[in-house]
Amino acid sequence: MAKKDEKIEGYGAEDIVVLEGLEPVRKRPGMYIGSTGPEGLHHLIWEIFDNSRDEAMGGFADHIEVALLPGNRVRVVDNGRGIPTDIHAKTKVSALETIMTTLHAGGKFEGTSYKVSGGLHGVGASVVNALSVFTKVEVHRDGAIHMQEYERGKRKAAVKKVGTTKFRGTIVTFEPDEMIFKEMGWNWNQIINHLRQQAYLVKGLQIVIIDARKSEEKLKLDNEVFLADFQLEVPSMSFYFDGGLVSLVRFYNQHQKPVHKNICYV
Repeated sequence: MAKKDEKIEGYGAEDIVVLEGLEPVRKRPGMYIGSTGPEGLHHLIWEIFDNSRDEAMGGFADHIEVALLPGNRVRVVDNGRGIPTDIHAKTKVSALETIMTTLHAGGKFEGTSYKVSGGLHGVGASVVNALSVFTKVEVHRDGAIHMQEYERGKRKAAVKKVGTTKFRGTIVTFEPDEMIFKEMGWNWNQIINHLRQQAYLVKGLQIVIIDARKSEEKLKLDNEVFLADFQLEVPSMSFYFDGGLVSLVRFYNQHQKPVHKNICYV
């Protein structure tokens, strides 16, 4: 009986561990992306892509580019509204930093920003940031370019203005952390198949996927928005379906004998 009492007495407030910021994500990544295997690794791309896709679903973007870069890095570009960079009233730091370093921070909780959404509602970008050894976000908005870099979920410096622009959109580059993921390496076919499905969901959205992992040319990404502008001789795919889900049904029916020639939809 005395031993049991000693155990109870040895369990106090000092034994309670409080994980702050993005520490819970790094401590238990499976809770947020399912696993630390290949599926979880690719989920990082899906999450950043979903943010861009949500911009397109809201009618704010019509072009998304996903590029695989040397060193396991991934770069996602959209021509949406651009993440706000002004100071957030509650956190007292840039809205960009708030979104990238705080769980459950985003524009998908209120109907004013997104009428429809497919992402993790304020979790995706920050989770990817937490599980990456390097993340860089470049925002083109209101004629200015703002940039911030992170390391394992923590900012390296405050958001800063780095130039002017006529483009509007967001560029996210990240490199998954080898300390988190058991297997590093992107599956080109898996990415192609997933993003093709996503293209069907948003009528009129163009999605470009580029595999520049073995590119021998030095990519001066700071001077370009879309990697396709480099015209590199590397594998690439482009999807655009003006019919949306109707195009998806036609794709599945191409080797079938459909009962109805006309596709009915609401």
